[in-house]
Amino acid sequence: MDEALRGFTSLNDTDRTALFSYLTEEQKKNLHYCWDIWARPEQLPPAAVWRLWLICAGRGFGKTRAGAEWVIRVAREDPEARIALVGASLNDVRSIMVEGESGILACARPARRPSYEPSLRRLQWPGGAQALLYSSAEPESLRGPQHSHAWCDEVAKWDNASSRALKAWDNLQLGMRLSENPQILATSTPRAVPLMQRLLAQESEAGVVVTRGSSFDNAANLPHRFMADIQHRFGGTTLGRQELLGEMLGEVDGALWSRALLERCRVEVPQPLIRIVVGVDPPASAHGDLCGIIVAGIGEDGHGRVLADASLGPVGPERWARQVALTAQSWQADRVVAEANQGGAMVESVLRAADCAMPVRLVHASRGKSARAEPVAALYEAGRITHAAQFPALEDQLCGMMAGGSYEGPGRSPDRADALVWALTELLLTRRTGPRVLTF
Repeated sequence: MDEALRGFTSLNDTDRTALFSYLTEEQKKNLHYCWDIWARPEQLPPAAVWRLWLICAGRGFGKTRAGAEWVIRVAREDPEARIALVGASLNDVRSIMVEGESGILACARPARRPSYEPSLRRLQWPGGAQALLYSSAEPESLRGPQHSHAWCDEVAKWDNASSRALKAWDNLQLGMRLSENPQILATSTPRAVPLMQRLLAQESEAGVVVTRGSSFDNAANLPHRFMADIQHRFGGTTLGRQELLGEMLGEVDGALWSRALLERCRVEVPQPLIRIVVGVDPPASAHGDLCGIIVAGIGEDGHGRVLADASLGPVGPERWARQVALTAQSWQADRVVAEANQGGAMVESVLRAADCAMPVRLVHASRGKSARAEPVAALYEAGRITHAAQFPALEDQLCGMMAGGSYEGPGRSPDRADALVWALTELLLTRRTGPRVLTF
């Protein structure tokens, strides 16, 4: 940083404005790239010696900017640096960590900006430092390469099917041997997944620093309307505590599903399916809850598989019915199973009007949500249901379904969870009788 700019960090706004008028045009241009001036203290690297810095904070906190600026600092101070950039997918690394609005290319000074070689998955700085791009979904790509530094973004989002997230992290750590003091920065909104739990469990160890924060810490740099909307929609909810306040939510005592259970049920190898259904939990009105729409199938082995969450809303009957019809068509579903308590035969009529050509079975809730969900939760415990991907909104609702009847998850009603229960009940818990030969 130029000497003329150093004073900015200790001046108030009035004095900064006055000093700004004395800067040269070149200094004014460089001022935009002086991160130490604009950053909040929690976005700057810890002063103490560290090997792992975990920024665990809500969305909009400025985690990506902090990560990009740290990488730029490392490349400037250490020409020999070999930096690993690891994200949930290569597309995430490219579009967020490298090319994003708060990514490395946008934050670097033009004269010191690295050259980007997408075909080689490499950033090359003029001084000699390099950064290589990796996907956590390909753990073996991190076996062998050596690094001195690493930035791992959204580690809670890394795919943990077959423990891939943990394998990617372990392979990365085994390659951190190009420096006397190798450092890894991990940035993420928290979720109770095995990798995040492991990292947070190391907080008391020497050389490990955990920075926590919320979306509201960066409110001055976020649109006022956005902050007001998310506060109105998610304030006080479980989802808001996780995604906005950056809280690591533990298991809820008495919940039918646990996050650890849901992480165990992911599989990466698809199984042949013999039947697919779409479960639907229609909203009571167009201005209330969303319409839960879940696609599930059953394999030749008798195991269920949750395939997609196509939930929509809040919208009117025509919109959600059309969504159901399109979902059933795209997945070539054998049947639509819809709760009819709120609308009776009207539910089927609306679906037919939306050109839903699949057979429609109306089901009536004679028991409470928890009583209907308990047999399905037992199938999860028995290992008979798997998830084809991560479904955060659905899984948050499942973890709020309580034994005994209450619901403590996000939103007023577990719409997605109800739709899942209807779909899996149809596939795995509805007794079907074949043709019989009667004798007299």
